[in-house]
Amino acid sequence: MVNIFATPLFKEFILPFLLVFVIVFAILQKSKLLGDGKAQMDSLVALAIALLLIITPVPRNFIVDFTPWVAVGIAVILVFLLLYGFIAEESWKGEKWIKIVFGILAGLFVIVLVIYFSGVWNTDILKSIFSMDESSGLWANILLLLIIGGAMAIALSTGKKPAKT
Repeated sequence: MVNIFATPLFKEFILPFLLVFVIVFAILQKSKLLGDGKAQMDSLVALAIALLLIITPVPRNFIVDFTPWVAVGIAVILVFLLLYGFIAEESWKGEKWIKIVFGILAGLFVIVLVIYFSGVWNTDILKSIFSMDESSGLWANILLLLIIGGAMAIALSTGKKPAKT
């Protein structure tokens, strides 16, 4: 039995076309760049851009290769937010330090899951990670993730506080 979703026609042409068409159409509708109530014009522009993408191999291949990793990233962020949502609820009357500890534990749990399921948990790979000659790119990625995590922590901690009455 042929799986239509695994065919090159579907993966390399139909899905990228639909993705770009829908995103461009949504942006044009939301921004009203071509005018208010101009859905036909927005759809024609989105169609032209999506067709240009499909006939140009380099951007099309970039989207085909990049999109699954975006989906993985969104799933990881969703798992973290679900775990963090259990402890960061406003109606919870516990101590603030407990929220912080459980937030850190939830983040570490998600990181361990990503490392385990990505195959990096292998001890040979872990030894090569800490050997510094071959892994400078990995350390740069880890540093980038730490910076992003720190920025998220700062953004979440400096959010708007409710006004005291």
